[in-house]
Amino acid sequence: QVQLVESGGGSVQAGGSLRLSCAAYGFTVSSLSSMAWFRQAPGKVREGVAALSPSAGLTVYADSVKGRFTISQDKGKSTLYLQMNSLKPEDAAMYYCAADFRWAGAVRWYREALSRDVYNYWGQGTQVTVSS
Repeated sequence: QVQLVESGGGSVQAGGSLRLSCAAYGFTVSSLSSMAWFRQAPGKVREGVAALSPSAGLTVYADSVKGRFTISQDKGKSTLYLQMNSLKPEDAAMYYCAADFRWAGAVRWYREALSRDVYNYWGQGTQVTVSS
């Protein structure tokens, strides 16, 4: 059974850091074409934050987090991470891990990796709160 479990959320002050983790069960991270972090604030659409292709070694970030967030993987632990630095109040949201096995090439991956429509597997989310 495919399962994604997020952890690491919490409450921090603006300028602080958090590291989110997403543990994968039922499959190996290296078999995935894409893993990503999404976030959803109350009343807003779920948006892609960062994505990584374990099989191709590609990464992509939303403009709003470039230079502050880093997505990475530990294949040995089948875990995806999101290091979040210089957090802002607008980063506060429920953060979700997502994964998918389908691969259609690098060009299409870059175009679609931050789109929630391409992911079939989702975790339950971990809450991030940032106070000003």
